[in-house]
Amino acid sequence: MAATADYRQHLEVETPEHVVIDYEIAGLGSRGLAAIIDTLIVFALMTANLLVAMKLYSTFKVVVGAWIPLAQFVVVWGYFTLFEGFRDGQTPGKKWMGLRVIRDTGHPITVREAGARNLLRIVDLLPPPYLLGILFIAFHPKGKRIGDLVAGTVVVRDRPADAPVALVEGEGDAVATGAPQLSDEDFRILREFVGRAPQLPPVVRTRLATQLAARIADRYPTRDPDHVAFVTAAWRDESARRRGRFAARIPQRATAGGEAPRGASAVMERVVARKGARWDAFGAMASRATSQGLDTLSAEELPDFAARYREVAADLARARTYGADARVRLRLERLVAAGHNLLYRDDRKTWHRMWRFVAVECPAAVVSAWRIVLIAFLAFTLPALGGYAALRERPALAEEVLPAVMLERAEEGKREVAAGRGYAQAQAESRAGIASYIMTNNMRVAFACFAGGVVLGVGSLVSLAFNGLLLGAISAHFQNVGLLAYLWTFVAGHGVLELFAIWCAGAAGFLLGLAIVRPGPYSRRDALVLNARIAMRLVGTSIVLLLVAGTIEGFLSTSGAATWIKVAVSVASAVLLALYLANGARFRDEVAAIA
Repeated sequence: MAATADYRQHLEVETPEHVVIDYEIAGLGSRGLAAIIDTLIVFALMTANLLVAMKLYSTFKVVVGAWIPLAQFVVVWGYFTLFEGFRDGQTPGKKWMGLRVIRDTGHPITVREAGARNLLRIVDLLPPPYLLGILFIAFHPKGKRIGDLVAGTVVVRDRPADAPVALVEGEGDAVATGAPQLSDEDFRILREFVGRAPQLPPVVRTRLATQLAARIADRYPTRDPDHVAFVTAAWRDESARRRGRFAARIPQRATAGGEAPRGASAVMERVVARKGARWDAFGAMASRATSQGLDTLSAEELPDFAARYREVAADLARARTYGADARVRLRLERLVAAGHNLLYRDDRKTWHRMWRFVAVECPAAVVSAWRIVLIAFLAFTLPALGGYAALRERPALAEEVLPAVMLERAEEGKREVAAGRGYAQAQAESRAGIASYIMTNNMRVAFACFAGGVVLGVGSLVSLAFNGLLLGAISAHFQNVGLLAYLWTFVAGHGVLELFAIWCAGAAGFLLGLAIVRPGPYSRRDALVLNARIAMRLVGTSIVLLLVAGTIEGFLSTSGAATWIKVAVSVASAVLLALYLANGARFRDEVAAIA
């Protein structure tokens, strides 16, 4: 059977056992359908949340007021991250379409990679609907959007261990006599070239084919002047020779009619008959462990599982070396892929992983990246000082640069102070809702600040500078009207944590930009992935701090509590922040080693 061109994109991953797993990269169509399914689910969840809230609002006003913005935020921003991070790279839509997100190394993704690729949806969505992301998926050789480039992930077709295997047209069953003409290394190189040739630009394909033709010319003196055709024919010839050699290693058995079976298919039938039961047993164990967790295997089964995995990996290596039937190779590839994902994934309990990420990895990343955090601090503070100085020098600028709402609050300030009320005080029953809204809004700002880093860090810089300039200008305006203390009494309780969170988010964006501008000894792709691992921990720190700051702002800053209480909370939050970072400093080297 003649080989046909395979225009699908592939990802080859070498396992620690030195066996290559061939993944088919998901196409734009299947990913688009999965995204549509997931989007419909997100809208359904948001609608259900609103309907339930409307039903319960009259009875539980305080709870519902706090619940609505938080629940909507978690659904919109957390759906993809939580499913992909905790369900081995599969959202319901991806599972329905038979897709899975994995790391470039073939390992299952963690919450960190899931968070990075999904926070960058902010960029991939531009301009709506998803134009930038679609263009990247369509033209990138591995179907990556910007989120995948940063996270070091790729979307592949899922291949469960127990999935049926269909015959794939390719090398065929042809066999040839005679010794192989190429070394294992040359054969592997030719196989990789033939598999990837359809995806290569014509110029690159021709240049590589010319180099390969020169490499094997001494073993094929008569050759096609078309180097691509020559290399392809040499690969087919070598594959047939290796199948013939493989067939000769196994004694031929007579069939029921007395005729000996011929060809590689007959040989592989004997191999499957001899080893198939062990493959089936391993596949059943892998399927059970995939659906229920690796810890469901007994103490006796676990070492047996590892031993069977190594055996199957060795069988796959032999099948590839000797050009075994495509169906057998695909079956073994699926078994090896399933075993690899189980043995090399983080199988710790979800809450244990989350706790370690929050309590250890996040503060350790802040300490490790303190120089970048300092730069973010300066990018915020210097414009803040500039804005403050400008409005102190020219108070009339307030009408031009400040939002109308801030001008109105300054006008109302004297009346509020005279009445004994503080800045933006709210009724007790509405404070939970205010806290929830503040948390979610601030986290949106932090996410946008991080995502802006992919534009050479300029987006993060603009976000930090703008917010700093605005804060400085507002402070100057309130001082000009004699109400600075009135403003900062409100800010005191939550300001320390909120500002530090913004600096961390900005530093995360700067790390992405730095990887593109100054990758150092790495390629820009590798530098981006490495820096993103630290950046996501900075984003995690920002989320933790903004949750606490939002709670303080909603319940304390908007209350009529005495100034000394708010100042005391500010001092306490600064001390706790210092202790949090000090705890991370103890694990800085450990986290850096696994970053």
